[in-house]
Order: sequence, then C-alpha cells, then structure tokens
Amino acid sequence: MCKQKPDVFRIPIQKYTYVLPEERIAAYPLPRRDSSKLLICRENRTHDAMFTDLHDHLPPGALMVFNNTRVVQARLEFYKETGARIEIFCLHPKEPSIDVHIALGSSSPSRWYCLVGNAKKWKSGPLVIRHPGNEYELTAVNAGRMEDGYLIDFHWKPAGLSFAEILEAIGKTPLPPYITREAETGDKTTYQTVFARYEGSVAAPTAGLHFTDHVFDNLKKRGITKEFVTLHVGAGTFKPVTSETIGQHAMHAEQFSVHYDVIHKLKEQNEAVVAVGTTGMRTLESLYWLGLQLKEERPAEARPLFLPQWFPYRYKHDLPAKKEALEELLRWMDRHKTERLRGETALIIVPGYPFRVTDALVTNFHQPGSTLLLLVAAFAGDVWKNVYQHAIDNHYRFLSYGDSCLFFKENK
Repeated sequence: MCKQKPDVFRIPIQKYTYVLPEERIAAYPLPRRDSSKLLICRENRTHDAMFTDLHDHLPPGALMVFNNTRVVQARLEFYKETGARIEIFCLHPKEPSIDVHIALGSSSPSRWYCLVGNAKKWKSGPLVIRHPGNEYELTAVNAGRMEDGYLIDFHWKPAGLSFAEILEAIGKTPLPPYITREAETGDKTTYQTVFARYEGSVAAPTAGLHFTDHVFDNLKKRGITKEFVTLHVGAGTFKPVTSETIGQHAMHAEQFSVHYDVIHKLKEQNEAVVAVGTTGMRTLESLYWLGLQLKEERPAEARPLFLPQWFPYRYKHDLPAKKEALEELLRWMDRHKTERLRGETALIIVPGYPFRVTDALVTNFHQPGSTLLLLVAAFAGDVWKNVYQHAIDNHYRFLSYGDSCLFFKENK
C-alpha cells in the first residue's frame, strides 16, 4: 500500500476541458429515445453509428449493468404573499432517516438538506404549496443554515401520503443547470429511464435514457444479458471543479444498493462487463474496492459501507483479482444474512485509476472540466479529445438529453 499522496492529486483540470458551443447542448430529448447517434471508440479508432445498432458493436456474452434509480421531482416552487418566488431543491434526507429510500417512503414529517434559491427573501415563517387539482398541501419551514444549504422541515396533507407521492404531485423535474429552460410536464417521462425503479435521484442516469424495449430485444438476441444496480445520483454530479488540480476537489458521496445475485454474477462473468453510464461504472468499480476494504478491516458488525474518494489510489501493485474481491463481499453478506449490499461511495475516477470490473462504457457527452469527463479520460485515454472534437464537428448533441458514446477500455 502507498501512503504517500497519489500522483493523480496533481492532475491539472485545464488539461480536461474543451470548447463546447452552446448550440451543441441538447435542450430537449429526441422524439424517440433510441434514435440518437452513437459514437464508438475502440482501440483509438472512432466511427459513427445509431443507438438502435448498439447490439452490433458489443461482443456476444457481454453483461450490461444499468442503474435503475428513479428521479424524484425534487424541485419545489413556493411563492410568498408578496409574490417572491422561493425555490427549494431537496438534496438528501436527514430525518426520519438518512436512507433516501426510507425517507421518501415515510408518511411522517421529514427534514432534508436543501438548496434554497432566493433565500434572502425568506426571512421567517412557513411556505406553503397547494396543488390546484386536489387537496394536497406541502409546508416548508426553514430549520437553519448548514454548509452551503439549509435544513428544511416538511409536513404535508393529506395524512398517509408518502413524501415521494407529495413530490411527484407537487414538485418539478430537477433538470440540470445547463438546461436553462423551465421544466415541462413531458420531462417527468423523458428525464426518466424506462427501467427506473427505486426513487432517490435528483439527476437522471442519462446514458440509460436511450434504451427502449426494441434496443433490449436486439441485445437479447445477440446473447447480451443485463443486470441492475442502484445508485442514487446527487446534485454533486453537476458540481463544477473549481480547483486547479483534481486533488483539491471534494467528491460527493452517493448511496447505492446491489443485490447479492448481481454481485455473484459479476464474480462469475468472464466476458465483457459493460457499464451503462458513469453512475453504473462508479457502482461497479466501488464493489471491487469495498471487497478489498472488508478484507483488510474485517468489521464485525453489519453496517452500511463507505468507500472514501481516494481509497483505490493507495495501491501501486499486487491488486487481487476481481473474483477474489467480490467473493469477500459475498462472504460478508452471507455472514450478516443480507440480500442487498448497501452503502455510500465517494469514489472519484481520474486518469491513473486502475479499472478492475468494467470493460466497456456507454455514456453521454459530458461538460468540460467535470469529474465525469475525467472518468471518461481515465477509461479511454487521451483519445477522448479526438472523440469529442469529432462529435462537435459532426453535430452530435451534448449532455443529458444528447447523443451517446461507446468506449472500450484503453489497453495499457
């Protein structure tokens, strides 16, 4: 193990930026999810395709792993009697549980850590939203400032509804900040994958937005299987890197959940493992390091697991095989009689990261100087620059509602 500062701390952010013309940012999705372009990069060569043909470019026997989190309508618009607009953006729960799934399912009053827009206009007193079509009512009370946001207490009517049901009825889709238009009714469907299941994200795992039943049918015919993990995407995914080097950037932690059977299948998988999206990749790679962490620490209690931001970069050589690390996770789950591995990961993937699980990545085009772009550069190598320039020159659509890429891991 290396206890010195990893060399990756000194990676300059300026090296991982590019000029993104505003007209290349997709403000709306295409009418059909799977009609987007697909730019493929393999062995430093790129070529253009359509997303409906994805199955033709993946090896038979590959395992695709998707993030089945569901986007919560986490953006709330309140108006004071003066007409002042106060926007509250729910980020993560504090009470009755810090587990986002439990908190959203609760029918009791909840406390959340939130961002508040126009907070200077909200001096005191509760804010109330009443749904125009029914008797739903949501009240917000400012419980104090905390770090860069606020603690907000929510209670609602009628009794018996979960917080998730209230948000679904009253909230708006939390479109990312680079989509500057207002959220529309259609975004509740289009900014959600067709396989979304577990509520908890404030941003979509956008690589998954391209998939349809037609695409899944073609993948199945080619002998490509699929599994699902859950990682609840936080607003930190859009947090800009403001430091000159990546070592000064604090990575956000996100909650994840993975079923025992999925980990077992990954352990036995000999063909390519394809991560759908950067959130899927972070979850897959985190599993390996959590297995290694358990092997080193041998915790006695069945506690939620946490992977620190820089944990993988301690190691320079002699890393265990994927199978060995995942076996450690399965043994831990057996000992504690749990079917789902739950925890948080703050893993940051930057050039120099040693990939242990993922062989290919389906992902959208990402913002300049973002941690997501550094992840792509870590996986694909310097060819990412050529890929992105090709996409700009050939009128690809960028970011959340944009087109897609298929990268294969750089051979080192």
